[in-house]
Amino acid sequence: MALWEWPLSSEKEAKRPKFVELRSSKWFIMFVVAFATGTDIFMYGLIVPVTPTALKDRVGIAEGDVQSWTSILLALYSAALLAFAPVVGYVADRAESRRWPLLVGLIALAAATALLCVGTHIGLWIVGRLFQGAAAAVVWTAGLALMVDTVGKDDLGQAIGYVSMAISVGTLAGPLLGGVVYEHGGYYAVFGLAFAFIALDIVLRLILIERRHAIKWLSPEMTPLSVHGTKYTEKKSGETLDHPRSPTIGSEPREPQTPSAPSRSAFERVAILLSSPRLVVSVWGYFILSLVLTSFDSVLPLFVQDTFQWQQTGQGLVFIPLMVPHLLDPLTGYIIDTYPKSCRYITTAAFLASVPVLVLLRFVTHNSMQQKILLCALLACVGLCVAVAMPPLIVEVSLAVKEKEDRTPDIFGRGGAMALAFGLSNMGFAAGSLIGPFFAGFIRQEAGWGTMGWALGLITGISSIPVLLFVGGWILGKPAKSEDEVQETNAAPGP
Repeated sequence: MALWEWPLSSEKEAKRPKFVELRSSKWFIMFVVAFATGTDIFMYGLIVPVTPTALKDRVGIAEGDVQSWTSILLALYSAALLAFAPVVGYVADRAESRRWPLLVGLIALAAATALLCVGTHIGLWIVGRLFQGAAAAVVWTAGLALMVDTVGKDDLGQAIGYVSMAISVGTLAGPLLGGVVYEHGGYYAVFGLAFAFIALDIVLRLILIERRHAIKWLSPEMTPLSVHGTKYTEKKSGETLDHPRSPTIGSEPREPQTPSAPSRSAFERVAILLSSPRLVVSVWGYFILSLVLTSFDSVLPLFVQDTFQWQQTGQGLVFIPLMVPHLLDPLTGYIIDTYPKSCRYITTAAFLASVPVLVLLRFVTHNSMQQKILLCALLACVGLCVAVAMPPLIVEVSLAVKEKEDRTPDIFGRGGAMALAFGLSNMGFAAGSLIGPFFAGFIRQEAGWGTMGWALGLITGISSIPVLLFVGGWILGKPAKSEDEVQETNAAPGP
């Protein structure tokens, strides 16, 4: 039997897969999603050190145009992510399985890597970068939706923290390993490493079994919790097994329980999602964090080169202080799981704390050991603020969708809208990564490094206001009832 099993096989026809408990376990699925997202961003960064030389020596781009084409290729990645994220989200919600979109995304990533590997024409590099952006849209959208489907609400923040940490590690490891392997092993050695990661990713995604498809083989005590905190359920003997997309499974209604459930188009679902201030603010916050992080991509290497005379190695290593604090992302997730109402204040505090840190960048002005230490310390503080703010904003996306569905069951129609919501949040991230390098680069070029710092600080400071007001719901609104309170109310006898 193949490594995968058809998810919609009847209970009589389906054969119990080997190691189903492990393959559908919460921690294995968390690892697969974290590895997938980390691998995707790792592939993006792996060829960054290779690109300038490859464009010059293999593609034949004139030396004076290499910098422009490098920036254009980076922008194409973000543009593809921006364009494909909502489409992938809609398709993933309609699909019978989250795993198949993930596999399609992996195929796109493999195609992108192959095009870049053999690319001796700029057209192949353009298509390759577009494929990379499309693959990222699939992995980040369908992967996060699968995570929400799998992990109970009590552990969702910590699970998102692991994914965020994997993304940060991939962001850091990609350029570093790419540079080292390229220097010592050559051009094709870099892509050999890339294909090795893709092969491992393929194996992991084929082994994975979604928990809602494994329910018929799991013992009752292993039956997973949905993000609502309720158990996955099967009907008793003699009745038809609940459809894998039923509202009792996952974080959102997958299949309407009644024939009267509305059929929603993609535009209707997007309009309903954007009517939630919680979701809009979450997307905006994700956009701001992306803008801040990617702003350093374009200005930091040039700044340390001009100020400290650091060459390529130093220009790559200076990003370490910015990324290391993301190892604390699971801790942030644990805190918001333990204290759900803290999301609003943790995120607001992180946005506000980043303001003085970004403004203080203006005091890094000359070449000395003290100035180098100051820059690294400030970058670490920026990274810490982002690491604290990112997990709550991602979790808030799923909670905003759940709030809509709690108020109006089947509001999104068949399949729900969880993946689409993450598609919108990824659009925010992509827009930030598209605008950030140009925004910071223009300000530094025209007004200087110090002005760039306070401009970023001003944006994050202003953004803390809607975060405070709407993350977790309108700050002056009535607190939502807990699951237990809702169940007690429904169970209370009538008059």
